[in-house]
Amino acid sequence: MRSQHLASAVVTPDLESARHEWADAYRRLAEEQRDPRAAESLRVQLRVVTEELRRRIGSTFTLGELAAEYARADEWAWSALDERAGSPGWPASLAVVEGAAFHLYARGATDYEP
Repeated sequence: MRSQHLASAVVTPDLESARHEWADAYRRLAEEQRDPRAAESLRVQLRVVTEELRRRIGSTFTLGELAAEYARADEWAWSALDERAGSPGWPASLAVVEGAAFHLYARGATDYEP
């Protein structure tokens, strides 16, 4: 049954673009975490964004729903990080952390395909 659902999933250009952004952000985050001075702060930021994403979208979602939330993420990610993970210079890593969180979270989508 799951394969029938996957076959019917529609991959729009916006979704494909978002997935590329997420994958790129994830690669960049991995590179930035090689710096031991930045690694812990980035891990905390990633956790905060992921927790907020889980609160907003839940555990059952499609990639389309995730992409729609990504379009709004700048509105809430900034506030979440400022309140719970504000370390010096964190705004510079916001886009990377945000995209990486969506990349990792996408794996739980009901229509996820690598």
